[in-house]
Amino acid sequence: MRGATLAVLALLATAVFTAAMAWPFPATWVPLRFLAGVASAWAFVATSVWCLGALAQQGAARLAGWIYAGVGGGIAIAGLHYLFAAAAGVRSPALWLQLGGLALLLALPVFAVIARMPPASGPHGPRSAGVGSPGDAGRTLGLVICYGIMGFGYILPATFLPVLAHRVVDDPRVFGLAWPIFGATAALSTLLVTRLLHDSNRLRIWAVCQLLMGIGVLLPAAWASIWTITVSALLVGGTFMVITLAGVQEMRMRAPAHSARLVSHITAAFAIGQIAGPVTSAMLLSMGKGGLAFTLAIGASTLFVSGAWLWSASSIRS
Repeated sequence: MRGATLAVLALLATAVFTAAMAWPFPATWVPLRFLAGVASAWAFVATSVWCLGALAQQGAARLAGWIYAGVGGGIAIAGLHYLFAAAAGVRSPALWLQLGGLALLLALPVFAVIARMPPASGPHGPRSAGVGSPGDAGRTLGLVICYGIMGFGYILPATFLPVLAHRVVDDPRVFGLAWPIFGATAALSTLLVTRLLHDSNRLRIWAVCQLLMGIGVLLPAAWASIWTITVSALLVGGTFMVITLAGVQEMRMRAPAHSARLVSHITAAFAIGQIAGPVTSAMLLSMGKGGLAFTLAIGASTLFVSGAWLWSASSIRS
C-alpha cells in the first residue's frame, strides 16, 4: 500500500476511533484507545515516509520540520479545545465527538494535497553502504531502544503535568495551560532546529535533547511548583518532537530503501515505551504519596543513561 493511501486511511481511522469514545460503554474504551493509537502510529509512519520522500524529490528537505510541527500543533489545539470546553461545561461524550470531528476537519487539507500529488517514484538520497554491517546494525538497535526510552520518559510528564499543576494551583485557567504549552513548544522546536539537524550531528542533538528531557521529567519530582511544572512542559515539549525528527532522519539516512521499516521500528519502540510508562507508574503509585516522584525519577534516569549512550555513539560515528 502506498504511503499516501495508508496516511488517508490512518487519519480517517484516528478520527473515527476518537469520536467513538463517546459511546457510553466503558468496556469498549480501552480497545478503542488502543485502535486509535494503532491508527495514529500508522499515520505517523505513512506521513513520515511519504512526506519526507516527497520533500526530497522536490529538493525541499529543509521543510521537514513543518511535518512534525503538526504533531505539537495538534496537541496544543486539542489542549486549548479541552480547556474552553471544560470551562463551558461540555460533558465527556460531547467532547470526544468534538475532538473526533476536529481531527477529521484538520485532515481534510491533507486529503486534498494527497489527491493532487503524483505517485512517488521511489526512495531518494544516498544509500548507506554500512547499513548491513554488524556494527551499524548494533547501533541501529541502540537507537531503537533509545527511542523507546524516550517514549517511556515522555509519557510520564505528558500524563501527569496537568495533575501536578492542579495540585499547586486551583485555577483551571492556569493548570489547564500545561498541555497547550507542551504542544506549542513541541511545534516551535521542530521549526527552529530543522536547519541545525540538516547541518549538524543528529545523534549529538538527539543526545542533548534526551538529557534535557530528563531534566524536565525530574524537575517536578524534586520540587513541585507552577514554575518547575512550566519549565518541565517547555523542556519535554521542546525536545520530544526534535528527537522524533532526528530519529526519523537518521533512519532514512542509514537505509533510504528501507526507511519505512526502520521508522516503523522506532515507532513501535515508542509505543512500547508509552505503554510501559503508565504500567510502571500504576505500580509505583500504589506505594503512596512518594510514588509519583519515584516514577518521574526512574523516567529521568533512563533518559540520562540513554542520552549518555547517544553522545558516545555520536562521537564514534563522527
